[in-house]
Amino acid sequence: MATIYLIPALLQEEGIQAIPPFITGAIQQCQVFYVENERTTRRYFKQLWKNCLPGEDIIIDNYEWVNLAAAGAAEQFRVHIRENKTIGIVSEAGCPGVADPGQALIAIAQQLKVPVKPLTGPSSILLALMASGMNGQQFRFNGYLPIDNGQRIKTLKELEADSLKKDCTQIFIETPYRNNQLIEAVLKSCNPRTLFCIAVDLTGPGEWIRTMSVAQWQQEKTDIHKRPAIFLLHAQ
Repeated sequence: MATIYLIPALLQEEGIQAIPPFITGAIQQCQVFYVENERTTRRYFKQLWKNCLPGEDIIIDNYEWVNLAAAGAAEQFRVHIRENKTIGIVSEAGCPGVADPGQALIAIAQQLKVPVKPLTGPSSILLALMASGMNGQQFRFNGYLPIDNGQRIKTLKELEADSLKKDCTQIFIETPYRNNQLIEAVLKSCNPRTLFCIAVDLTGPGEWIRTMSVAQWQQEKTDIHKRPAIFLLHAQ
């Protein structure tokens, strides 16, 4: 019977220590990998072997590789399931199926009643929430906010109002080269008492996670241009 392994990936290239060593065993069982980027996944696997299994090599070309975004990937996935293949799904960063296009294939596996085995690994959403000091009982991940500044501010005000009403932590992300614009929008549009957390370079050597009120952030000069980050907001 086919089996689907959800294989976590690095958040930072220097963050290999965040990947449990047992992940190599699951990778070895797979015959096919569905990935966002074959080149970076191959490099990640080689790095994982070097870190967890020194002296051993992974024979990359022993596996079949399929790009998640390729035309016909979903039908090819169904074919591999019918062939009883052991399949690995690998995100470009973090955990497959969470803010990730692998979700579509996982849905197919569930429809076909194929065992899906999620494996432990770093999730920027959970790591940031854990370290934020914000409400971990009620939280919502909102993905990317609108690019248009007017729409972004409108959305931020809606998220803040919802947070206040439901005592809910709002979590969102941005393309790294627009980080500073997003921070500026938060500091201009949110209540000074609202708590705002910025988590940068999670699992990497430059990692920092800081929660302050909007008023306190307004006194800081924060520049995280092009650095991977995740943002959390909790109205007071």
